[in-house]
Amino acid sequence: MSLPRFTPRQLSALVTVADVKSFAKAGERLNLSASAVSQLVAELESSIGFRLFDRTTRSVALSPAGREFHRSARCVLAHMELAQAAADDIRNRAAGIVRVAAPLILASTILPAAVKAYAGSQPKVLVRIRDTSVENLVDSVSSAAVDLAVGPDQTVSDGVARLDLFKSAWVLWFAAGHPLVERKEISWAELRHYPLVVAGRDYERTISLTHGEYHANDRITPVEIVENISTAFGMAAEGLGLVIAPAYVGLLGRRFGLVMRPIIQPEVMRQVCLYHSSTRDVSPAAEGFREHLIAWLAGKDHLGL
Repeated sequence: MSLPRFTPRQLSALVTVADVKSFAKAGERLNLSASAVSQLVAELESSIGFRLFDRTTRSVALSPAGREFHRSARCVLAHMELAQAAADDIRNRAAGIVRVAAPLILASTILPAAVKAYAGSQPKVLVRIRDTSVENLVDSVSSAAVDLAVGPDQTVSDGVARLDLFKSAWVLWFAAGHPLVERKEISWAELRHYPLVVAGRDYERTISLTHGEYHANDRITPVEIVENISTAFGMAAEGLGLVIAPAYVGLLGRRFGLVMRPIIQPEVMRQVCLYHSSTRDVSPAAEGFREHLIAWLAGKDHLGL
């Protein structure tokens, strides 16, 4: 397939002269001299092999062949303008697809709110949220399955960078009718006297590190470890146990009618991080959403972050 031998500037000269029916006026619109416009049209005619305009001393009009070609020329210029606009949007982070992985609670509460806020200023950017287990967050970035990942702090592999986003304290959730509702805070030692429910094995790593100096008989061991936080909250709502979870899960916990109380002595924090590739360029759209997410989270203290 041979490439056209004419240029966008030549097509633009053709379309403009056809619109204003004057080389001089076309030159004014294109910021060129009348002779420069005439030269562009002459070059185009030489390239395609037929006359585009019928010229007299008083008028300029498209020839029959020119009228046929004019429609295609205008269509080509319109598509080039669309291509340029698309390139501008991509360069300016105003268009594209961003894939973000996160565990269930972040994927169902915090990320949708952040995406909605971003859509207001960047409606052409499509952010796709993928709920992923904590254990697979780093791998999803490393394998390029997603552009970004948000979740608890994990050991990163080569090629994956980690940025601390926020800390959230581990707290206690329970039904509103529980006797502990009268308390303002609860110590870890007191929790050994209650049935406890946690979601995911990540609890074991975080809490055991904090209480690693305790004797095995003094450690706080959950009665139930379930896969999903919604299951844990459902059990707590029915009085089957108290849920230990980071404070940011309150966005979901309150929907179950649960009450939250801080756990002290000591206060244990969950670090939430943002993960992205350190060896591949992040797309402009992903870079824009990453910056938005960091700034948006910084102003959301009411989320329990």
